[in-house]
Amino acid sequence: MSIRLPRGTQDILPGDVEKWQLIEKKAREICEKFQYHEIRTPIFEQTDLFLRSVGDTTDIVQKEMYTFDDRGGRSLTLRPEGTASTVRSFVEHKMFGYANQPVKLYYMGPMFRYERPQAGRYRQFVQFGVEAIGSDDPAIDAEVIALAMSLYKEMGLKKLKLVVNSLGDKDSRQAHREALINHFQPRIGEFCSDCQNRLEKNPMRILDCKQDRDHELMKFAPSIIDYLNEESKVYFNKVQQYLTSLGIEFEVDSNLVRGLDYYNHTAFEIMSDAEGFGAITTLCGGGRYNGLTEEIGGPEAPGIGFALSIERFIAALDAEKVELPLNNGIDCYIVSLGEDAKDYTVGLLNKLRQAGFSAERDYLDRKIKAQFKAADRLQAKFVAILGDDELKANKINLKSMDSGEQKEMELASFIEEFTALYRN
Repeated sequence: MSIRLPRGTQDILPGDVEKWQLIEKKAREICEKFQYHEIRTPIFEQTDLFLRSVGDTTDIVQKEMYTFDDRGGRSLTLRPEGTASTVRSFVEHKMFGYANQPVKLYYMGPMFRYERPQAGRYRQFVQFGVEAIGSDDPAIDAEVIALAMSLYKEMGLKKLKLVVNSLGDKDSRQAHREALINHFQPRIGEFCSDCQNRLEKNPMRILDCKQDRDHELMKFAPSIIDYLNEESKVYFNKVQQYLTSLGIEFEVDSNLVRGLDYYNHTAFEIMSDAEGFGAITTLCGGGRYNGLTEEIGGPEAPGIGFALSIERFIAALDAEKVELPLNNGIDCYIVSLGEDAKDYTVGLLNKLRQAGFSAERDYLDRKIKAQFKAADRLQAKFVAILGDDELKANKINLKSMDSGEQKEMELASFIEEFTALYRN
């Protein structure tokens, strides 16, 4: 029986991994412009971190976490998302004491959720996310959204839709909570067992239920927008004002409920409107999480962030047929004829690489025609041809694969001549 990769995972092979590298590079470049700095946290954390932050009524905690006991009997969990770990690190390392506030962080790495694999969704997936912790200015909400939109647009995506909502402050949430309980309670027996369990603990999670989303009570459920107090309304209006001033188009969706317990005030999602992208259109989601630092033992430090899936990012690029500049070819391929010449090219190849060029040679003792075909496949800009006769004469021939022009050079000064020719 052959060993295969686990269900819900994937191997990212050469030819595809370059797409990932390009997205990662662009994400780092944009974060540098926005002054967000990378943080790297462990792949597994104490289980209690996610119970406190993500919420024990969420699907993630109830159904999707990879949790295990280590040899010391401690309960650990493979991280299902990145915000909790980032905030835990913020608290543990006392970043709230940094001179520059808010603290702007970004992360990139694998997350793990045990859910049904489908197109663009895996049990091990890669997230890029940002967190701005230490400010309750609505302008930072707009900045975080602008960062996400910039990444998508600079990678070439055009068919995007941004939806925003406000989940209100604590008082607004409490008023809405009571309204939801009164709305659903008379017929809660018609809902799934998860929704029944959530009615008293966190009724807003009912609105996020996939199984009962077509139930008639869902269509007329109380909207959080109607329960926002004046402070929450002012905050949400400011976020919308700043988005407009940034030239970012958006829609207000009062039904938008993020699936994690720590959100309040601003919540948002970026979706793909590309034809054929699939039924699940969400590319990115995020929001404000005032109170999360206190929940895990730190001082008050309001925050906002988002996370996006690299897998779904690539699916959106493919759906819009965006051509990415993936392969620029190599600078030089060395073709050799004869044993002495072949031996010599080992050192010559190394000298080219040390001089800063991408270069390759044959390792399969192929004929000259096959070596040229290999150079074509690698999209070599130049081919250096060295035979035993040329080696004895201290000469080497350089051919431009673009023009077909061929030039003889002194072998001893080949690196210098090639450098001058290439840079001109």
